[in-house]
Amino acid sequence: MGTFIVGAIVFIIVVLIVRSMIIKKKNGGGGCGCGCSGCGMAGSCHSKK
Repeated sequence: MGTFIVGAIVFIIVVLIVRSMIIKKKNGGGGCGCGCSGCGMAGSCHSKK
């Protein structure tokens, strides 16, 4: 029973993290979690549409 509870908690945490990343990406944010200054991939993350 304890394994199920811990597994459910871990699953919920992972779902919340993925949801947060999807919302951040839809709002124009990057996916790496750090700032874009000095990032070599900034052009591919924030390309002009």
